[in-house]
Amino acid sequence: MTGEWTAELEHWIGERAVEVGFDAAGIAPVTAPESQESMLDAERFAAWVAAGRAGEMEYLKRRDDRGVLLRSGVQVAMPWARSVIVCALNYNAGGPHSIEGAANDAGWIARYAWSGNTAATGFDDLIPTDYHDELLQRLRRVESALKQRLACETRCYVDTGPLVERTAAAKAGVGWIGKNTCVINQGLGSWLLLGVIVTSLPVQANAALNEAEDRCGSCTRCIDACPTDALVAPYQLDSNRCISYLTIEKRGEMPDDMRKGIGRHVFGCDICQDVCPWNRKAPATGAAEFQPRANLVNPALAWLAEISTEEFREKFRGSAIRRTKRSGLRRNAVIAMGNSGNRRFVALLQKLSSDEDPVVAESARWAVEKLCVEE
Repeated sequence: MTGEWTAELEHWIGERAVEVGFDAAGIAPVTAPESQESMLDAERFAAWVAAGRAGEMEYLKRRDDRGVLLRSGVQVAMPWARSVIVCALNYNAGGPHSIEGAANDAGWIARYAWSGNTAATGFDDLIPTDYHDELLQRLRRVESALKQRLACETRCYVDTGPLVERTAAAKAGVGWIGKNTCVINQGLGSWLLLGVIVTSLPVQANAALNEAEDRCGSCTRCIDACPTDALVAPYQLDSNRCISYLTIEKRGEMPDDMRKGIGRHVFGCDICQDVCPWNRKAPATGAAEFQPRANLVNPALAWLAEISTEEFREKFRGSAIRRTKRSGLRRNAVIAMGNSGNRRFVALLQKLSSDEDPVVAESARWAVEKLCVEE
């Protein structure tokens, strides 16, 4: 049996998404590459890449044999694509916010990377979880239900597909793209992880579009709060200046002009979401797989700076934190020490100034100088 998206089918797929643990879902039509809307989206993405704002994230710059950016349009890589199911999961686990006071010997790990599963025990009595794996498992179940009902071609992606998920989420009505470039849902806030299923099912020609209305208004709190000025304009992010990019994706030495602004962040950043008014009443997640691991909420910087290869593998096996690698995590912890104002770190940093990892050693020398200058 083949078909197309109808209001009844869309409601049905939304129910299946909720059944497997998602908090919101919607359908976005895939417009033809030659349409005005598709060409405008492609031009915006190409301009963002051409301006160098993707930094070292080479996967965003991949092109097909014709030289067209793969993420400039869904049909560039999948000509058969006609629609995208967008599923969102709330990961707002209980715990403090990054803008709240914390001891100056502690760092900050982004909320989504705290994740542990309360249904199993391990480090901190929770087994580490990676949202890519957790969302993909849920997407596969939604995909399976759809294929049992209709014959169609599908592909599931969590951050790995040739499309810009937040653009699809906005067109699917899951939320609007805020000035901080995050997807914001009026009821859930912006603590959302996105997964997509690309399908060959067309949307009815006369179907009403569910695109979310922008409700940021005149608010600029996210822009004003960013310590590295990564939000160069409303709705425009320069990855090269973003703390999340710098602490996760950036390899090697940290740019000198970015180090102070990083503060005590060691993996990711939540500031632009912490200050967002739409997150004041954001509900806590009910997902067992996205609960905070105690040692990762304001973690000890000295522990992270000296973490061994074996301990890194043990503590972060199955965790998103592995993406920054041990070298990157140690580099970030050392820079955070330099920004801490805590001179008790000087002795450790002097030791790390001769570390076998040249990036960690250089960062430690910088941190010692910064702490001693601020004496």
